[in-house]
Amino acid sequence: YSAIKELIDDALKEDYHIRINYSYRSYETQEDIYNGYKNSKGEEYADGISIRPGFSEHQTGYAVDVGVQSKYSKGSFKSSNEYKWMKENAYKYGFILRYPEGKENLTGCNSEPWHYRYVGKDVATFIHENNITFDEYYAYYIENK
Repeated sequence: YSAIKELIDDALKEDYHIRINYSYRSYETQEDIYNGYKNSKGEEYADGISIRPGFSEHQTGYAVDVGVQSKYSKGSFKSSNEYKWMKENAYKYGFILRYPEGKENLTGCNSEPWHYRYVGKDVATFIHENNITFDEYYAYYIENK
């Protein structure tokens, strides 16, 4: 909480208005979200746009979906100055863009420009400086130890 609060406060000092759209979700909430997509558009669609309950980072408390304070639409976040600021600065606060565009084959998830994960400043800096995903970091530096 203190890391995201500091990030939001520092962004605001530079006139970037970042808000939290989602943070922690219970299993039941994630199940409702996933099943809503599954029931309306099918399992394949649901798997492409949502994470199955029991596997969502939101359930760990380490993930946060952000947006622009004056707009709620996730679709508009990618084209915002706040998104650019987050890409350039989130790592300084211990956050990484979890599902970057063009890395879907590595993350197993569609691009989500609003979804950030807290990994700590050292790991976030390493991931940022090496332009890798969390999945690559985990596979190369954690799993193979």
